[in-house]
Amino acid sequence: MKLIEFENVTVQRGQRKALDGVTFSVEAGEHVAILGPNGSGKSTLIHAISRECYPRFAPPQSRLRIWGREVWNLFELRSLLGVVTNELVQACTKPYSALETVLSGFFGSIGVWPYHAVTAEMHERAAAALEFFDIAHLAGRLMTEMSSGEVRRAVFARALVHDPKALVLDEPTNSLDARAQREVRDAMRKLAAGNVSIVLVTHHLPDIIPEIRRVITLKEGRVFADGNVEAILTEERLSALFGIPVRVTRAGGIHHMW
Repeated sequence: MKLIEFENVTVQRGQRKALDGVTFSVEAGEHVAILGPNGSGKSTLIHAISRECYPRFAPPQSRLRIWGREVWNLFELRSLLGVVTNELVQACTKPYSALETVLSGFFGSIGVWPYHAVTAEMHERAAAALEFFDIAHLAGRLMTEMSSGEVRRAVFARALVHDPKALVLDEPTNSLDARAQREVRDAMRKLAAGNVSIVLVTHHLPDIIPEIRRVITLKEGRVFADGNVEAILTEERLSALFGIPVRVTRAGGIHHMW
């Protein structure tokens, strides 16, 4: 079964088409990067996947399916598809411990509240998620007292705690220093080595870890190109995508552009 299917999806934002006839699909278990400049429609694409906005046209003219279904209960969808955005990272940077933050993933909240019934199994799964991202030693530390890289990994753990089938990661290294970027990419590689599909949305080439073998590029709300990493991440294609001459190098399986 396909994880995501877009068929002629158009999303209107005011007078502008943020997505314009977008068609692509992602297989279950596949790791894919969605690459594009600012304003290309990446954020709208995430909002469409998470059901924060809907296609302009109804079936059969346009279809958007997640695991073969067009209609979802949002709580059910969120248990299967974790979405980590910069807005979520900022919302989670509150004076709650890392453990509380991860536990809150079970309830769709930020932090654990008195009316939340936290079970022993939830505690075990939260501890395992922190261990997976190598931050078990930070379980009792407040999110406001952690480094930016540690915060991102804790939010990844929050998204992973209910065992989703896929994670959508929006600009995961945005505004991080070099050390934190490496920590987050290492965490992404651990995810990719497991059974979780990764859909990475970014404009930053080094975010495309070696485990991601397919890249879909967006430009002005449309699919600009779709193919394997070697075919898409070329100087010619990226210059056309970003509208400026660029140079591309590759080291350790990671692409860089300037």
